[in-house]
Amino acid sequence: MSRIEQIKSFLTESPEDAFLNYALATELVGMGKDNEAEECYRKLLAIHPNYIATYYHLGKLLERKLEKDAAMEIYRLGITKAKEAKEQHSLSELQSALLELEYGD
Repeated sequence: MSRIEQIKSFLTESPEDAFLNYALATELVGMGKDNEAEECYRKLLAIHPNYIATYYHLGKLLERKLEKDAAMEIYRLGITKAKEAKEQHSLSELQSALLELEYGD
């Protein structure tokens, strides 16, 4: 059984598990299945909007898809959530990603 199959199996028992949804999205990214991964990340944000790491990884995925405005919006949402959660490391990563996207090139 592949890792993706395993994760999907676990998700049938716990469909709203934040870590499992995040793991599935991460595996899909690794396989180059960005559209499926985006669906997973967006589902994760819908059910767990305070799972801060999702904002960074979804933003990076959107950047790869050349969706700059959408990526910037996700980073901004993540920055707000990171501030609320007082997660300084995540806040720093999200701010850096946003600045790089806004002023890079």
